[in-house]
Amino acid sequence: MATMTAAQKRALAKAEYDAFLAACPSRRLLDRISDKWVALILSALGGGGSRREGAGCAGEPGPMRYSELARLLAGVSQKMLTQTLRSLERDGLVTRTATPTVPVTVSYELTDLGLSLHQMMRGLKTWAETHMDDVLANREAYDGRTA
Repeated sequence: MATMTAAQKRALAKAEYDAFLAACPSRRLLDRISDKWVALILSALGGGGSRREGAGCAGEPGPMRYSELARLLAGVSQKMLTQTLRSLERDGLVTRTATPTVPVTVSYELTDLGLSLHQMMRGLKTWAETHMDDVLANREAYDGRTA
């Protein structure tokens, strides 16, 4: 096998992770992080929980207890929250800390990898909140033309 230059290695690595290719494993990651619960959990753990007190309430990342997340994320089921947190932990985006109290206290916090994704997810959440009226108006105009 011929020795590859650094440029060739970079080109090969780039070709291996091209999300436009059907077999690219990064598509599974994009699928995971585009989930609404992932976006909201990352935003909340990154200090986006406007209704909570303590660490992160002023936009600073900090740990949150499971029960805090459940209260903040209106409409999430216990099963969905647990599954999503486990998948984020598996991907290395959050850490889970269990404190031996009665009952056991479990908290979650963003890792450095999770923090690197947090800003984009927070921006996406902010964009959706800011432009919702525009989207609704466009939907109404579109539906009026197609009716």
